Amino acid sequence: MKHYVMDACALLAVLRNETGADTVNAAVDSAYNGKATIVMNKLNLLEVYYVIRRTLGKKMADNVVSELKKRPISINQEMTDKIFFEAGRLKSEYKISLADSVVLAEASTSGGEILTADHHEFDAVEEKEKIRFCWIR
Repeated sequence: MKHYVMDACALLAVLRNETGADTVNAAVDSAYNGKATIVMNKLNLLEVYYVIRRTLGKKMADNVVSELKKRPISINQEMTDKIFFEAGRLKSEYKISLADSVVLAEASTSGGEILTADHHEFDAVEEKEKIRFCWIR
């Protein structure tokens, strides 16, 4: 069974109907069919929330979070010690945002594959780490 870790840019691609949305939607369909699991850290969901709130307002941002809860996407609300220390290691070794270090740590500690389009942040990481990526574009 596939295990995906969703990055903010993957969810934003769906919400904005951008290139790569079809790949994310296919992963969600796999989760609906019991062939995959998808997790998103609450910190990465916060990235989506503030982008939508800033551009489209509070009501739309609240709606996005509400609708996401109806999907087969588990929101990880806990920062375990494993995720904490792995995110700290990754943040200290690479020039990445805190949220990106958390999505990487989620994938690293769970063996998941990151759904992302964020080559700018992750290409250097992919070259050196054993973290798997599902590039949506």
